[in-house]
Amino acid sequence: MGLLSLAIWLPIAVGLLLFALGRDDNAPTVRWVALIGSLASLAVTLPLISGFDIQTAAMQFEENLPWVDRFNMRYHLGVDGLSMWFVPLTAFMTVVVVLAGWKVITDRVGLYMGAFLVLSGLMIGVFTALDGVLFYVFFEATLIPMYLIIGAWGGPRRVYAAFKFFLFTFAGSLLMLVALMYLYFKSGGSFDILAWHKLPLAGGAQTWLFFAFLAAFSVKVPMWPVHTWLPDAHVEAPTGGSVVLAAIMLKLGAYGFLRFSLPIVPDASREWAWFIIALSLVAVIYIGLVALVQADMKKLVAYSSVAHMGFVTLGFFIFNDLGVSGGIVQMISHGFVSGAMFLCIGVLYDRVHSREIAAYGGVVNTMPKFAALVVLFSMANCGLPGTSGFVGEWMVIIGTVKLNFWLAMLAATALISGAAYTLWMVKRVYFGDVANDHVKAMSDVDAREFTILVALAIAVLWMGVYPKPFTDVMNVSVGELLKHVAQPKLP
Repeated sequence: MGLLSLAIWLPIAVGLLLFALGRDDNAPTVRWVALIGSLASLAVTLPLISGFDIQTAAMQFEENLPWVDRFNMRYHLGVDGLSMWFVPLTAFMTVVVVLAGWKVITDRVGLYMGAFLVLSGLMIGVFTALDGVLFYVFFEATLIPMYLIIGAWGGPRRVYAAFKFFLFTFAGSLLMLVALMYLYFKSGGSFDILAWHKLPLAGGAQTWLFFAFLAAFSVKVPMWPVHTWLPDAHVEAPTGGSVVLAAIMLKLGAYGFLRFSLPIVPDASREWAWFIIALSLVAVIYIGLVALVQADMKKLVAYSSVAHMGFVTLGFFIFNDLGVSGGIVQMISHGFVSGAMFLCIGVLYDRVHSREIAAYGGVVNTMPKFAALVVLFSMANCGLPGTSGFVGEWMVIIGTVKLNFWLAMLAATALISGAAYTLWMVKRVYFGDVANDHVKAMSDVDAREFTILVALAIAVLWMGVYPKPFTDVMNVSVGELLKHVAQPKLP
């Protein structure tokens, strides 16, 4: 078993063990098993960083074994510069979620922690699968633990939100399954994704496949106008569910564009790029304005996520190295920043049991350490230079200038709206006089909460000040992808 298999199956095995230990009288043991299991899973991913060769675009740490011989399905795993960083990011955010739920979750603790560990392994499977069926199995299986997390530990409308989340994302994937079967027969009976990249396809077939993949990946991102499930899911999900949903699960759809849409149907991707760019700009501009009028902090950050992910899809479909690399950097940064924003909302909710902005005011007076960290994450959410939020957005905007100045100017308006809705929230929640007795009674973050937020703050600042280790990993792979997309694949 190689490193990638360990990264996938170790957290899943620990998660299944936690299901078996799931009685509430075992809660202390369950929490420690979950923490040790998540830390071990993170440790397994670290050699991927140290051992990754940034000079090649080839797949690394590959595992390729027979799976279902009759249909030529293979257990084929690998990472390149497009996918490598998402493996340790997923494992790291799983540790964060386990620690975040340490005291808050008191009911069915084993099931809660186990669901996140299983979900972690499945998401890593999506980022590493190089067999079409294996990818689809992991891609769809991630819905099950997240559905349970929202439905079992969510808010008052959790069942509605869980069903909406499941139906939207599952329905979008059905066309992708048909597309995978078409590619299987067209390639002579192979589910090898890398072989599909070299497959010459007619223009009509490419267009059909492009929209089949778009149906699956746009819902997952989510892109406008199929984003409506996301605010409901975030509002009703427990804090850990919102963190993983924003930090990792949204990236599965964006990653799908890089692994399927661009390399398999490059001609259709170029032909319909204007359509994706238009949808991305609507998300960046319109959804940013929608975020301005939100009274619920979770909804505000949820709409903010849609706007930020609009930068990702915009960067991918302007077809230059700055745009694509900027989109990937934005995905990684958004994982840290959005995860931190939802954790901070969770800290407040644990104390006051309200997500309404109007329920707070003057929090800095009672929680100074916490407020300082929140301001840092909020500045990153605005795209302040020196934070990770700036790097990806700036790269995408500069890449868009190469394509069209006016499109870049429209995209840059997100920096204004992002600052407006984020700072408006910060001003009303954290600054000014203490607004009520609930805020007056609040205590500052404890050692556990402080450690989690500081770890995320270090990641946000490190990536903002010195993004080179992140961009070096992806440069060669992005270059090869753009060369591939530039070459017509028509038969």
